[in-house]
Amino acid sequence: MRALPLIVPLAGVAGGGYALLVRGALTLDLGVGRRTRPLGPIERTIAAPPETVFEVIAAPYLGRTPRAMADKLQVWERSGDMALAAHFTTSGRVRTTTVETVRFERPHRISFRLLRGPVPHVAETYELLGAAGGGTRFVYSGELGTDLWALGRWWGDRVARPWERAVAGSLDQIQAEAERRAAPR
Repeated sequence: MRALPLIVPLAGVAGGGYALLVRGALTLDLGVGRRTRPLGPIERTIAAPPETVFEVIAAPYLGRTPRAMADKLQVWERSGDMALAAHFTTSGRVRTTTVETVRFERPHRISFRLLRGPVPHVAETYELLGAAGGGTRFVYSGELGTDLWALGRWWGDRVARPWERAVAGSLDQIQAEAERRAAPR
């Protein structure tokens, strides 16, 4: 009976910590038992040249971010080839915030590095390769790292699925806009 007064607050702290972790407001980077797993690959052929696809992706980071993207992207700092940005992703009723650096190597590579989010390590790349007929072969790949051995691997599997779905959803929008811009008028 004496343990009950301790269990209730500890359960509340654990639940609150979990909620912060899921939303990306708390990143546990312990450096103990680190395991990495691949993200992707996601490959697609886009009917637009690599330069057009690159511009569609880079514009909201390096230029002015459209108001229509305000609920998904907030650029905190930008330079000629790099941006520091917060990304907002909703999965079910949970809104996750990640903070990432985004590096642009015109016109064929865009690299993302996680600074804050639900896991301690994510590194991703978008490769934009020329394809037959003047199109682009888009290749997404990356790795996601978690700590604490089997527990971390379990958590990484829970995070990776919605992460890859979010990337695929963004790619749908990128493809539609790039192909719209490249279509003959």
